[in-house]
Amino acid sequence: MRLVTRPLIGAAAAAALASMALASDHEGPRGRDGEVKIIYWQAPSILNPYLSGGTKDVESASLVIEPLARYDENGNLTPWLVDEIPTVANGGVSQDLTQITWKVTEGLVWSDGTPFTSADAKFTYDYCTHPEGGCAQATKYEGVVSVETPDALTVVVTFDKPTPNPYGPFVGGEAPVIQAAQFADCLGAKAPECTEANFNPIGTGPFVVTEFKPNDVISFAANENYRVEGKPAFATVTFKGGGDATAAGRAVMETGEFDYAWNLQLAPDVIAKMQEGGMGTPIAGFGPLVERLMLNNTNPNPGLGPDERSVVRPHPFLQDPAVYNAMSMAIDRPLLVDIGYGQAGRVTCNWVPVPQIYASTTFDCSTQDIAGANALLDSAGILDTDGDGVREKDGVPLSILYQTSTNAVRQDFQALIKQWWAEIGIETELRNINASVFFGGDPGSPDTFQKFYADVEMYANTFNGTDPQAYLGNGLCDKAPSPETQWQGENISRFCMDEYDALHAELSKTADIKRRGEIAARLNDTAIENGMMIPLVHRGRLSAHANSLGGIKLNVWDSELWNISDWYRTGN
Repeated sequence: MRLVTRPLIGAAAAAALASMALASDHEGPRGRDGEVKIIYWQAPSILNPYLSGGTKDVESASLVIEPLARYDENGNLTPWLVDEIPTVANGGVSQDLTQITWKVTEGLVWSDGTPFTSADAKFTYDYCTHPEGGCAQATKYEGVVSVETPDALTVVVTFDKPTPNPYGPFVGGEAPVIQAAQFADCLGAKAPECTEANFNPIGTGPFVVTEFKPNDVISFAANENYRVEGKPAFATVTFKGGGDATAAGRAVMETGEFDYAWNLQLAPDVIAKMQEGGMGTPIAGFGPLVERLMLNNTNPNPGLGPDERSVVRPHPFLQDPAVYNAMSMAIDRPLLVDIGYGQAGRVTCNWVPVPQIYASTTFDCSTQDIAGANALLDSAGILDTDGDGVREKDGVPLSILYQTSTNAVRQDFQALIKQWWAEIGIETELRNINASVFFGGDPGSPDTFQKFYADVEMYANTFNGTDPQAYLGNGLCDKAPSPETQWQGENISRFCMDEYDALHAELSKTADIKRRGEIAARLNDTAIENGMMIPLVHRGRLSAHANSLGGIKLNVWDSELWNISDWYRTGN
């Protein structure tokens, strides 16, 4: 990881000045370019990332609430609400690696005009770690024992042990600072009840919420108290949610109805045809985004009751290595890449495919092996004893409910995988759920990916930055969603191994980068070898912008909307 700090010097300063000169044609008063229209076919349902793990919610909220530091389009950690990135060299990180001190930039204010202070960061930590609450981003604060505020501009984070990567708390779009005054009465179990705060957060970002219709549309206006004069260039943002990826792509590249479309999970020939419309341009980049099958480690039988079926262990058959390895062997990943993503996809056998130093080389899953999968199940004594075409384990049929969000590519994947699994004696029922609901995080809904009321579910997610420590922490036993956490948490499979937890603890205290890579790869292997998930496709991030929209820098390491304050309208 490279760290970018202020002030710039030498060649870097020259490059920055050149960039400023280039941008001078686009300077002017705040709001000069009118409206910009964004479409996310997965509609946001909340504007509080601490109560939702959905990318759609994290990214829409990023227009309003911000972290102390974030990652740029090249994966560099860069200051955002602070003067510089703390390091051992500049004294911001203690020599024993147990403490990091952030210096908040002087003069920052919230959109309501009140001062932004270190107390807001401390409150954010207290909010996410409250013992009676559930926090979707709890891994960002893993190992933190205290957050102290010796003065209004100083945030001191202390860890329970040496922490070579202290850039979890308050870093990246998933861990922004929320206003203490607004959320003061929303701690613990009260957090989901604070509708006004969760739908209309006060922030330091370039925009403020003027109206939020969950699972539909958000209206934003320029933040008149934004810290950079003349920014944002746009006076308003219309953020439309819902529909599907096809309609979103067409709305930008064919009809010009919208300016930016996110996550165009479409076949490559469809994207090419849309581009012929002449109104917009697709943009792509590879980060750590992986489409995967999550395997339920608990028993989803509805007979257990709603608060038990994602908690009671074990699953009747999915934790048998013969079963999940056979399921993986039966899948033709190169075909999935071809039909779903083309050049925007790659076969992967790993949970963490990049950066390369953290990627495992243990597995080879690039060749489908139906015969081998059948032989594996036969040798394990998992047989079709009644001749109905479905194998049984200990008398339980290998019958699977396989769910995902509603999307053309995902439904194509479901149909193919169902067929392949049938060839090895596994019966599959398919279910797809509206993406806004599936990824919404509503603790009252039975259809969220966190509840996981199915045997297998398919989706993709990623992590902010280039270090996977917090992301791999999503496999820790205590990060499983449950009634006690209002169903928040990122250990969706309810995977739990003491060995994994111990290995992650070793990663959290290891400084040597090569050794960190080795441990991360072992964590990846441990999760896959023991039935947390079946990785399918390493996906490129593919979005599209209007030809008249300037300033776009696709970011696969943070929120795609990370630099919306720099967007502007061109003469095209």
